[in-house]
Amino acid sequence: MTDLLPSVEALAARIPDGAMVAVPPDYTPGANALWRAAIRRGVRGLHLVGVPVFGYQGDLLIGAGCVATAETSAVTLGEHGLAPRFTAAVKAGSIRVLDATCPAVHAGLQAAERGAPFSVMRGLIGSDILARRTDWRVIDNPFGDDDPVVAIPALRPDFAVFHARKADRHGNVWIGVRRECMLMAHAARDTLVTAEEIVDGDLMADEATKAGCIPGLYVTALAEAKQGAWPQAVPGHYPADDVHLARYADLARTEEGFQRYLAETVLGREAAE
Repeated sequence: MTDLLPSVEALAARIPDGAMVAVPPDYTPGANALWRAAIRRGVRGLHLVGVPVFGYQGDLLIGAGCVATAETSAVTLGEHGLAPRFTAAVKAGSIRVLDATCPAVHAGLQAAERGAPFSVMRGLIGSDILARRTDWRVIDNPFGDDDPVVAIPALRPDFAVFHARKADRHGNVWIGVRRECMLMAHAARDTLVTAEEIVDGDLMADEATKAGCIPGLYVTALAEAKQGAWPQAVPGHYPADDVHLARYADLARTEEGFQRYLAETVLGREAAE
């Protein structure tokens, strides 16, 4: 059964140092209230997997010293520009980067979802990314003749972590059209979710919500967190705080500015409120 936890702090405490964590892109709600709690707790050494990319939440965690490895096909703040703390960490060599492509990330997760040792794809052949990913292997298609394919090993994160519009007390989580969250939940060992609200009833019993639900079978623990994705958006509920994100992008260009942001928004009065 899904554990219903009393706070995001209790949920964040489930993530140990060194865990491999899958997170969604910025157009899908990130569990930012949880990540602020994790930063305050001092989590370290995370292997962050962008599904298939990540932005604000990953940049914040990297800047706070929580990430050892970033595995993703891109890191960006979108219209707010480059992810400044990721960029600084790459230049300083303070994190390990595993380059990927969007289809390759999904292929690895799909293999884990099916319980298969690997998935195969062709699109990587001829690219120089193969030289940097020694864990990906070019093999012969056993059903073809002189038909090489790339084997992508199953990618099984310790945790999938994201925010949702709503969940119920059975642990069912409504994600709407955000199907990458379903894939993450299927592939990961454990799934931790924050939700704007935890409702009575059964979302899986309602035809209006069932198709967009992750069953509680795949959800390890969840906590209610109103405005839990802020400053990112929850589509249909509240928009992104673009003024705040622009300020983050500006401050995080320097280590001093980032530390000011961290003190104000994560460690200080705003975080408490």
